[in-house]
Amino acid sequence: MLSRHAARAIAWPILFLLFMAGGCSRLHREQHDTVYVSARQMYLHDRVAAVSNRVGEVVNGQPLEVLERGRRFLRVKTQKNEIGWIEQHAIIEAKDYQAFAELAVQHKQDTVVATGTVRDDIYLHITPGRETEHFYLLTENAKVQLLARASIPKTAPGQRPAPRPIVPPAAASSATPTARPITVEASTAVEPAPLPRPEVPPTPMEDWWLVRDSGGHAGWLLASRVDVDIPDEVGVYSEGQRMVGAYKFAGVIDPGSSTPDKEIPEYVTVLSPPKAGLPFDFDQVRVFTWSRNHHRYETAFRLHPIEGYLPVKISRVPIPGGSAPAFSFEIASGADISIDPATGVARPAAPRTINYEMIDTQVKRIGPDLAPIQLVRSAEEKAAMAAKKKHK
Repeated sequence: MLSRHAARAIAWPILFLLFMAGGCSRLHREQHDTVYVSARQMYLHDRVAAVSNRVGEVVNGQPLEVLERGRRFLRVKTQKNEIGWIEQHAIIEAKDYQAFAELAVQHKQDTVVATGTVRDDIYLHITPGRETEHFYLLTENAKVQLLARASIPKTAPGQRPAPRPIVPPAAASSATPTARPITVEASTAVEPAPLPRPEVPPTPMEDWWLVRDSGGHAGWLLASRVDVDIPDEVGVYSEGQRMVGAYKFAGVIDPGSSTPDKEIPEYVTVLSPPKAGLPFDFDQVRVFTWSRNHHRYETAFRLHPIEGYLPVKISRVPIPGGSAPAFSFEIASGADISIDPATGVARPAAPRTINYEMIDTQVKRIGPDLAPIQLVRSAEEKAAMAAKKKHK
């Protein structure tokens, strides 16, 4: 058997190790969740009560460490070690923050189809929809790069998108009111006229833009809340249509111009009807060149109506003695349109790339695809043309 002194000699180191292990576990910092402020700004309060004191202020995008979770409030700590309570609706969880980060990486190299200016303060959404998760706040007059357009059913605030109602063929008969049976001779029996089937009103739609801001953040915002950057000198020629983009692809020197460098830009523009939910990005291409004689813009080329898709690509092509400005865009080769179920982005299933070059003021079709372009007119346009023809 061990002596008393030997037992103490063995026990003391063991007790010391156990004490250190317990102390280290108590001193080890616990890992907490991280959330991010989605509101413009919020105050942290020292308690969840009708009367409380402000203990700190947080702003959009700021990370917070979660110390405790309640039903509607979270107890959090800032990077300045300010501790207080914040409402659940004012933050997003780490998984949603990661989703926005992945969206930015996914679209980091996307082609910019146009640039725009935000009309007022607005949030970026993770997917199109008024009730989808939002995070980054863009301030009024912020500049954004437009990457893609999508259309989804329009819903009122607080409502989820509802599918288009479908009236089955048997709906009319099932809606017929019950009447007292009447005996009719077979020879005089008359088949009752079918009740008119109720018409289903078209589902109102709204357009959204996938954008990228100056900080590299990506997200979706309502198209009606951003103005596409269009030069005023060509914007006045929109003729009631909506200019989707205006791209400088040439320039001329005008000695009579009031500009310092005397060079006037020339533009290729794309336009669409002023309505949402169209299965294409634009239905008209128009080229504006500068007249040195009249010192004004004139239309050198117009293609309408088509079903065109962004982006419009600007380039230069070789010609004898140099190069010429050129542009290209895509159209659908048939009626098959692919719509992304997650975002509502519409793309042609089999796109055709159409190319043009301009020499002086003459716009000429070039490239491998020289097949005819199918012109697509709406029902309203067809009716107007028919009425005009009948009137003549």
